[in-house]
Amino acid sequence: MNEREVGTVRTRAGGGPRGAGQAVVRHARPEDMTRIVELIAEHAAYEKASPPAPGLADRLSRLLFGPGQPRLRCLVAALPDGILAGYATCAPELSTWDGTEYLHMDCLYLTETSRGHGLGPLLMAEVAAEARALGLSEIQWQTPAWNENAIRFYDRLGATSKAKRRYTLPVDPATGP
Repeated sequence: MNEREVGTVRTRAGGGPRGAGQAVVRHARPEDMTRIVELIAEHAAYEKASPPAPGLADRLSRLLFGPGQPRLRCLVAALPDGILAGYATCAPELSTWDGTEYLHMDCLYLTETSRGHGLGPLLMAEVAAEARALGLSEIQWQTPAWNENAIRFYDRLGATSKAKRRYTLPVDPATGP
């Protein structure tokens, strides 16, 4: 993936996650996968969802770092000590109604102790930068209706919401739904 410089946020001793220094948002690297899967498991537990299936690191690695153009993008928030405190994943998608592409942000998650220190807006700014780099003019995402903190955060960013439900339908490749 063509790397570009991504954002930083200064943290304060005692006032930010893990003390003083510069937290950065950067593209995920193959060596980050173990921690990213840990964060995904925390995110699933936070949203009261099933834990990730075994082998997730390998499946995500193929999508992020496999041959050709990556299907998925992953940005990570790294604290001054290098510990990953959160992630955002996104991928280009299509809107039939609009006849355009947009960037779908599938996940944005920060550990509980890393919230409220400027990392969320920094992650969102870098997701927006991904959209611009891909020539896309909109980001779309979902959040659970009960997640009032996330809703307030997105509202503060100036995002608008649409009332919809998300459905899933498992498909067996051999027999169909």
